[in-house]
Amino acid sequence: MELSRSKARSLFSKHSLPRWMVFAFDGGSVFFTFIFSYLLRFNFNLDAFESGFILQQATLVTGVYWGFALIYKSFAGLIRHTTIRDIFNVVLTTTSSFIVLELISFMGRGLGWSSLFIIPLSILLIHYVSLNAYLFIVRIMIKMFYEMVFAKPANRKNVVIFGAGSMGIILERVIMSDHNSGYNIVAFLDNNRTLQRKKINGIPVFGPMKLTRGFLDKHNVKTMIFAISKLPPNEKSEIFRFAVDQGLEVLEVPSVSQFLDGKFELNQLKKIKVQDLLTRDPIQLNMKIIENGLRDKTILVTGAAGSIGSELVRQLTRFRIGKLILIDNAETPMFHLENELQEYFAHAPVKTMLADVTDQVKMERVFREYQPDIVFHAAAYKHVPLMEENPHEAIRVNVGSTMVLTKLSQKYRIRKFVMVSSDKAVNPTNVMGASKRMCEMILQTRSKMAGNRTQFVITRFGNVLGSNGSVIPMFRKQIEQGGPVKVTHPEITRYFMTIPESCQLVLEAGFMGMGGEIFVFDMGQPVKIDDLAKRMIRLSGYVPNKEIMIEYTGLRPGEKLYEELLADREKTLPTYNPKVKVAEVAWLDHRKSMSEIHKLLYSFSSLQESDLIKRIVAIVPEYQSSNEKYISGSDQNESRELEIYPD
Repeated sequence: MELSRSKARSLFSKHSLPRWMVFAFDGGSVFFTFIFSYLLRFNFNLDAFESGFILQQATLVTGVYWGFALIYKSFAGLIRHTTIRDIFNVVLTTTSSFIVLELISFMGRGLGWSSLFIIPLSILLIHYVSLNAYLFIVRIMIKMFYEMVFAKPANRKNVVIFGAGSMGIILERVIMSDHNSGYNIVAFLDNNRTLQRKKINGIPVFGPMKLTRGFLDKHNVKTMIFAISKLPPNEKSEIFRFAVDQGLEVLEVPSVSQFLDGKFELNQLKKIKVQDLLTRDPIQLNMKIIENGLRDKTILVTGAAGSIGSELVRQLTRFRIGKLILIDNAETPMFHLENELQEYFAHAPVKTMLADVTDQVKMERVFREYQPDIVFHAAAYKHVPLMEENPHEAIRVNVGSTMVLTKLSQKYRIRKFVMVSSDKAVNPTNVMGASKRMCEMILQTRSKMAGNRTQFVITRFGNVLGSNGSVIPMFRKQIEQGGPVKVTHPEITRYFMTIPESCQLVLEAGFMGMGGEIFVFDMGQPVKIDDLAKRMIRLSGYVPNKEIMIEYTGLRPGEKLYEELLADREKTLPTYNPKVKVAEVAWLDHRKSMSEIHKLLYSFSSLQESDLIKRIVAIVPEYQSSNEKYISGSDQNESRELEIYPD
């Protein structure tokens, strides 16, 4: 038996009936079932009719059928993979043929045509029923034989399909027809109550709540395939998180527009990424305001080769800008960005420059030569632990560059200056956050200066998914190395945004602001890093704390358990975009703050670390370092008279 099945599998794999042969077979079926209809009608009495006359009528009927078969392509599908659509095409062909033949017979009787064209209605009805039955039975038998030959292998993976709509049915059909797929469908899951407790092609449909640990263990389900084309991203992410937390591998069917040659194939199923677990509804941008603000403008972007800067550049190339001036001091990333722009955005007029944004002489030359209209300031040191060990560099680069660029923006009457800030600037516990808060203070002060014509805008948001050195690439690398995945604290939480999402909001806020505002973005709900690590481990096909261990290393110097987007005394005002709000910042003595920041920049390089921290505290009173090294070596509440330094 197994030898016979093996030979049959080989035959099915190498050969299939050509279309002309199916066309001829169906025609032959029409011919012989018509003769059978006469025999049946006259109780198999051969003397009741003339055989030659019947053969002529059978030829006429076959010709009509073939005509409609060519129209409806009823012979085109592979019989072994017969579907409802294929059966429908057969019925359409036979029904159309029946109607036309009856019309011919009716007209023949009325107009006195030859008896060849006059076929009794009883014969046509018997033929219609017997032909359909025969064609259905033959197709179903071939399909069943094929199913038997390619019996499901024992090692198939049990899966559930989320979505019992058109996309789910397409997926089910492809899996059932592909005996090498390796999948066995246990059930459909769908929120549509009208479909629940019913069956689709013999497969039960349940509500999502059926996806319990007991159900999964009972049916040995290891994978969920998501097959809904239109669902709000936040709802989709919630389903993904639920499935991943149940320990399931989650695959997704691509959109119809991505089907290969208009057809879906199983190799197009894709594993979801951790970003899919945190996706929110798409941001609705006011494209008209942004487009009008950017049209024909010369735009300067600092930190252009970084995660935020490079995505900002990509999004800027969508608009009809005058020229892009890109500045970064990282040679290799800048090289890759330039190549990408030449390959994909050749239409955009771009000038790339290797330069240090703290170099006032070089920056003045850039401003004087290119006369930018808008500046997006994304250059900064961002890694908290590294800046705790190098506080002088945090002040030199983050604060120093902001001071230089804002001063030049005022001098050259730049129309708009947009700075990328951070949630770590709120009640900072680390040097990086404190340096970002000082940058915010510089912009706020500049905007209040008499005669200022530059709109200084601050955008404040949290962690960016997948950015250079962020937690997701780090966890991914640790998982690839077999673990452990290192989490600083089991309760630590962070806000997350995708890189495109954050850059879209930077553009939106940039052209929403009139100067001096701090724009706060809707970051959704904070995410526990411990949960994120576990989900990434599951997405990689491992069991957390069994196959890949999680190790808690303790909070790093300057690190918070949770981040804030607003300080204690700050509230927000709404804007026309519900995802963007304006922070109502507490009162600030701008003149004294700017003077003290100037004094710090003049002398920071000669200060000891402990003295530097004291100076930072004096400027940013809400800064409370969590770094034991700085707490033990300084009195953070020390106060002193401020000397006034001119700008």
